Amino acid sequence: MSDEAISHEPDRKSKGRVARVAWMTGRVLVALASAASLVAAGMARDTVQNVRENVPTSDVFTEEVERTAPPADDGAEDYLVIGSDSRNDAKGNPLPDKVLRLLRTEASDGLNTDTIILLRIPKDGSKGYAISFPRDTYVTIPGYQDDKINAAYGVIKYRTAQKLRAEGKTDRAEIERLSDTAGRSALTQVIHDLTGVRVDHFAEVNLYGFYLLTEAIGGVKVCLNHATSDPNSGANFRRGVQKVSGGSALSFVRQRDGLPRGDLDRIVRQQAFLGSAMQQLLSAGTLTDPAKMTALTDAASKSVVVSPGLDILQLARHLGAMSSGAVEFVTIPVVAVGARNERGQSIIKVDVPQVRQFVAQLLGRQAPSRFAGAQRPLVLNSQQQPTIIDGVRCVD
Repeated sequence: MSDEAISHEPDRKSKGRVARVAWMTGRVLVALASAASLVAAGMARDTVQNVRENVPTSDVFTEEVERTAPPADDGAEDYLVIGSDSRNDAKGNPLPDKVLRLLRTEASDGLNTDTIILLRIPKDGSKGYAISFPRDTYVTIPGYQDDKINAAYGVIKYRTAQKLRAEGKTDRAEIERLSDTAGRSALTQVIHDLTGVRVDHFAEVNLYGFYLLTEAIGGVKVCLNHATSDPNSGANFRRGVQKVSGGSALSFVRQRDGLPRGDLDRIVRQQAFLGSAMQQLLSAGTLTDPAKMTALTDAASKSVVVSPGLDILQLARHLGAMSSGAVEFVTIPVVAVGARNERGQSIIKVDVPQVRQFVAQLLGRQAPSRFAGAQRPLVLNSQQQPTIIDGVRCVD
């Protein structure tokens, strides 16, 4: 063997050792990363299960609701998702004055549901729809009278609470629980009657929960085409992309004064905001962050109420699909905006047969023939609405 060959032998051995060390180190790093991912995923699963176990439930689908409901086989899993301005937490306990001031509801009476969405997820895997209902939609409330749709829950809750007290019940938590259930059931019946769709699942998030959830996920990215302000809601936003959370998020989705079409433009905001928020919620950075998941669990237990059997994570996935286009936002057709009822209230008039026909056709179905020939409505769907907000993208 030559001196030249001998002189290079240690170099080749050294390089081999280095290569083997690098290879082994790489395997170790990959293994550690995989283990960390598995641990994180396991933590997320455990926390999600904790959320599922701690979210309060409400027996919304009473015997009366089931008896008067439309047929069950309508081709979709249907979720009624509402946002309420309740001044109690999900377990019926009154919120502290400090919290009410943050929510800007300390001077309000009653209970309203200003966000009402019927989420339709077709069973055949085709595109779903999130159908919004303007808060001033004039409807018939079972056991009461014609009124705005956002009053259905609160009116029946109040009347039920009065009845329970008259019957001698004094336990405040029990009265809250029973009257809340009655209000939720009444609103479910209104949706049944208005759309001809049978609601399969129910979910409610109160303002406190909305506040806590947006704080827990680190805010939601939104975009405004124009700067806007409204002292009634507390809105004060610049033009362009920005993150909102807590009180500012509440102001963002509650503003209607100062928007060109009032409540209808507020619905556009709520739709885009919800899709963006759910996308953020389901991101890996949220689901694998122990601190964020703990905050989410706490928020959900205090502020979210669902019907028995509803999988809250599956609902979040459906709502998150709004950002990808797998679920499309639409708003029910209306006949007149800014009309007046006999009490002088500003209302939105709808034609029930046309609403039913509109909802049925979303899934390629036909409403019953007796609805044919009804008054042609003004259809305000996601393509026709002037967009005030579009997720994280500003539009011209």
